[in-house]
Amino acid sequence: MQEFVISLMDRFGYPGILFLITLENIFPPIPSEVILTLGGFMTTYTDMSILGVTLFSTFGSLLGAIILYSVGKLLRGDRLMYVVSGRLGRLLHFKAEDVSRSIEWFRKKGTKSVFFCRFIPIVRSLISIPAGMCEMNPTIFLLYTTVGSAVWNAVLITLGSIVGENWEEISTVLHRYSSMTRILLIALVALLLFRRLRKK
Repeated sequence: MQEFVISLMDRFGYPGILFLITLENIFPPIPSEVILTLGGFMTTYTDMSILGVTLFSTFGSLLGAIILYSVGKLLRGDRLMYVVSGRLGRLLHFKAEDVSRSIEWFRKKGTKSVFFCRFIPIVRSLISIPAGMCEMNPTIFLLYTTVGSAVWNAVLITLGSIVGENWEEISTVLHRYSSMTRILLIALVALLLFRRLRKK
């Protein structure tokens, strides 16, 4: 995967970065830490600039987020409640009330999470789906997504530029952070399912 990312960025520059970051938002397993830190390093030996890489990567983040937001709007809370009310919900021990409570919480308190979750691997992609399901104000969604993504992207790109040829070291550290996040998310889901099954 890393070789593919490097070759695409070397060949296409800014458009390659935009394409890869858009994909990374839709398919979280694609490593954004590699794309961004390598992009920062490339500013030291190509015509690309930190500002340019930040702009194109942020635009890619925005495109990916819009796609997932649209997926959330297609799912809609009432459709998900219908699915949960059926066999799948009984199998997982979920109820329609659980979905409605989650949606209500997001509408009241979860909008700011669209900004803060942009700094958390995997979650920064997934947060766009509940935002779409809850029909979060598109203007606020785009604002929080743009600002949060721009900050995250700029930090990693700048780090990649500073460390230069050692960009892979930063990428490795961030990959561990990403892996830990995945483990914590899996553990959290497993714990929630266990507690629900135990109550039953």
